[in-house]
Amino acid sequence: MSVHATAASLPVTPEGLPSAHWDEALLRRYDKSGPRYTSYPTALAFHEGFTAVNLAQALEQSNASQRPLSLYVHVPFCRKICFYCACNKIATKNTSLAEPYLSRLDREMVLTARHLDTSRPVKQLHWGGGTPTFLSLAQMGDLIDRLDARFGLSSAPDRDYAIEIDPREADVFTLRHLQSLGFNRLSLGVQDLDPRVQKAINRHQPRVLTETLMDEAHRLGFRSLNLDLIYGLPFQTEKSFAETLTQVIELSPARLSVFNYAHLPARFKPQRRINVDDLPGADEKLSILRTTIEMLTAAGYVHIGMDHFAKPEDSLAMAQANGTLQRNFQGYSSHAKCDLIGLGVSAISHVGDSYAQNPTDLAGYENALDQGRLATVKGLRLTKNDLIRADVIERLMCDMRLDLAAISQRWQIDAADYFSHALEKLHTAEQDGLITRLGDTLSATPMGRLLIRQLAMAFDAYWPEQSGQRYSKMV
Repeated sequence: MSVHATAASLPVTPEGLPSAHWDEALLRRYDKSGPRYTSYPTALAFHEGFTAVNLAQALEQSNASQRPLSLYVHVPFCRKICFYCACNKIATKNTSLAEPYLSRLDREMVLTARHLDTSRPVKQLHWGGGTPTFLSLAQMGDLIDRLDARFGLSSAPDRDYAIEIDPREADVFTLRHLQSLGFNRLSLGVQDLDPRVQKAINRHQPRVLTETLMDEAHRLGFRSLNLDLIYGLPFQTEKSFAETLTQVIELSPARLSVFNYAHLPARFKPQRRINVDDLPGADEKLSILRTTIEMLTAAGYVHIGMDHFAKPEDSLAMAQANGTLQRNFQGYSSHAKCDLIGLGVSAISHVGDSYAQNPTDLAGYENALDQGRLATVKGLRLTKNDLIRADVIERLMCDMRLDLAAISQRWQIDAADYFSHALEKLHTAEQDGLITRLGDTLSATPMGRLLIRQLAMAFDAYWPEQSGQRYSKMV
């Protein structure tokens, strides 16, 4: 966990150590492309041999576990396209176009609920996009009513019901409505507060929009607020991003996600509107990252790992402290051991030992549901080896350490022997000071935390075959 530096005059790194420990040459050497491990195996391993029938079987088999449910709903609509965006989205200003989509979502809920014991509590709900607040207030209410009718939503104080918000498409009335619908956590997209950067990414968003919503959310008693920022965007510099961070720290969100922009115009058409010459160079990006970690840590935020920061009293930091932090397709989560049901175009479910993904194109999603079947187009049932490696990678990504003795006990294996090849691959990282080993415990160093994806890749049995695929860089 992050702590203030003992020497108050020194800037701090993720673990509160003097910034002299920052090794830029090492970061550059390890700054390769690699998975973010929101799942293991990653979606690249999913195959079309896994069908809607397999998902139905997984849903039915999961009932015996009585695990709680986590629902993810993908709302793909946006009024305006941000040029950096890599999400699955549909640009339109006509909210009536959402009506047929909401009908298909309800059909998918009905088909899914047929296979589920719906007395299982829905501990987690997340609306993502696109822009979920594209929906009218009436449409949001209708969608919540349908979810409640099909699955039975919770009013328990420890529920985690979150929605992603574009501050340009919401106001105080939106927040009051969301609170009445049962949402208790908000994630606001900000990206950058510099007007020049905003213009370059087609996202004009004055600070007052974000500030007004945050003030109202605090007044209404929303449990947790997250702000999304992105570094590596056009015209950003270490100085300009520090100015954004200063303003963000003043706003005092409970959580922050600071993502590394991956410029992949061949894959994401809107990014072709960004002039590559306007992007900060590799050295500048590293300076922005370093300043971000120093400023947020000095402001009291815990560096959870990778791009996530949280106040010590936030549930995310508390989950990491007690070893129950989890990763899923929305990033880090404080609600472990749920079966995740993904609803909507491109959504992914994780039920028991199976992953299932819906079509990424709207027509394919609609056609499947119009034929009266679940929309699964591909997926994967995990082998025991997959499950063991998924556990190891998740613990490393969440705890920033790995207890081989605990893995041995949990899976009834000799973890040191089972992962001898992986541990051998980590030997260089250990020599380079990214990881330390004391007996059966591996711990990421402050620099290793920044490159945790690289350390996790050592345990990825699929990686050699997928190494040619396009992933974002580590930092």
